[in-house]
Amino acid sequence: MTPRFLILCGALVLALGVAAGAFGAHGLRRLVAPDLLEVWRTAAHYQMIHGAGLLLMAALWPRLAPAPAPAAWAGGLMLAGLLVFSGSLYALVLTGVRALGAITPVGGLLMILSWLTLAWAAWMSRDI
Repeated sequence: MTPRFLILCGALVLALGVAAGAFGAHGLRRLVAPDLLEVWRTAAHYQMIHGAGLLLMAALWPRLAPAPAPAAWAGGLMLAGLLVFSGSLYALVLTGVRALGAITPVGGLLMILSWLTLAWAAWMSRDI
């Protein structure tokens, strides 16, 4: 995990988040029940927050000296978390398989761990 990779992933995640939000607002409104549309909105919302989080981690990377390893872990956990969290919710809405919601909390846990790992990286840093 490098700052460049985090920026690339963050920008792509945000672009796809905007597209997912627009698709939910315009394309899915007539196709799915209101409760599933709310699930879609939740997925897009968390995707946008954590896409920005990836960019934040890339921006903070140089300040997390002497060893940016915790920042790399934080970025990896965040990316994995948003893929599992938002991905499982998108799949649930598109397929109607509600059992997919069972893995969503795993993604949430990974996102929480990513923020805690970033906090740990800041705590260990000499430059902040």
